[in-house]
Amino acid sequence: MVRAEGVRKRFGRLEVLRGIDLEVGSGQVLCIIGPSGSGKSTFLRCINHLEKVDGGRLSVAGHLVGYRHQGGKLYELRDREVCARRAEIGMVFQHFNLFPHMTALDNVTIGPVRVKGEDRSTAAARARQLLERVGLGDKVDAYPRQLSGGQQQRVAIARALGMEPKLMLFDEPTSALDPELVGEVLDVMRSLALDGMTMIVVTHEIGFAREVGDTLVFMDRGLIVESGPPKQVLANPAEMRTRAFLSRIL
Repeated sequence: MVRAEGVRKRFGRLEVLRGIDLEVGSGQVLCIIGPSGSGKSTFLRCINHLEKVDGGRLSVAGHLVGYRHQGGKLYELRDREVCARRAEIGMVFQHFNLFPHMTALDNVTIGPVRVKGEDRSTAAARARQLLERVGLGDKVDAYPRQLSGGQQQRVAIARALGMEPKLMLFDEPTSALDPELVGEVLDVMRSLALDGMTMIVVTHEIGFAREVGDTLVFMDRGLIVESGPPKQVLANPAEMRTRAFLSRIL
């Protein structure tokens, strides 16, 4: 589903990604851990072309992200083409990013209507089902300010699912939540994994990574330092840098 080959990204003099190579199969869950500034979030943003890569290639479902290959060269896609590809990739951010002037139902409905041209009644019916799925069937008319952080994040997940994505990206989805609200968001993510959704999750929730992840990647300074089955990496990391990081958070 996802293939990264030598992906590089820099901001001015700072090279944030220094050659990322990885693959994620359809239906798999990849969890990424690492210290702040290691390039985890930047890599996620590159996957849906919110950031343009400076080197290497990224593909999702067999299609290059943001580019087309022709005559041995890469050409950047038009904005409309980029948006069409991006619609197939759901992304859940750390700080929810809900529209504050819209109800939960409207937040979930607007994407399919505006981007995909769906009939509003059809999109709203599916939005109600998705809000029910994330445990918020009784909050369809609530505004973000009336919801807890955990509830807002579950609306954000429903909103991403409303676009019927092939891939879901989670950028530290629980880090802005009070500890007692983390579990309700992780439960929704577990159910998505059980349903076979392909997911890439940047997280500090080590228990979730151990339980749900198929692969655990440890990143540092723009590189993948170590990857493997979560239980193996967490119990017996091969790299000294991984061991040092885990010793501070476990």
